[in-house]
Amino acid sequence: MRIILKSISLAIILLLNFCDHALAKQGGFGIGVILGEPTGISLKNWISYSKAIDVAFAWSFEGNNSVTIHADYLHHNFKLIKVDKGSLPFYYGIGGKITFNENNNKDDDTILGVRVPVGLAYLFENISLDLFVEIVPILELVPKTDFRLNAAVGIRFFFK
Repeated sequence: MRIILKSISLAIILLLNFCDHALAKQGGFGIGVILGEPTGISLKNWISYSKAIDVAFAWSFEGNNSVTIHADYLHHNFKLIKVDKGSLPFYYGIGGKITFNENNNKDDDTILGVRVPVGLAYLFENISLDLFVEIVPILELVPKTDFRLNAAVGIRFFFK
């Protein structure tokens, strides 16, 4: 449990270090929830107009009592889909994940993998909220190679 708390603390510190960078027009640092596989707390920080870092601290419902931490570097394309109000960028990126399992098989206690998120985020025009939906292919590398597909929806409130 100590390693989980240390990992969460380190991830929050690293994410907050990006707060001084130029922010996208829709806002800087956001916090909210992500629902799906996994489900938990979602953080996002814009580091430029179209680039952001997102982090989630979540748990899995796949039956192995696990906690997952992931972080992604995202690029947003604001020109692909036009909407009358707000904006609807398509985003994609690359990141990593670490999963801590609480099961009897000691070989699978910690899983490391590479994430490739793809999604859409609706950014409201006059409210500091975003709604997002994403599909994430994951290549698990440690302790064994495996492929997974996660999907989630979420909402975040942004502090400007």
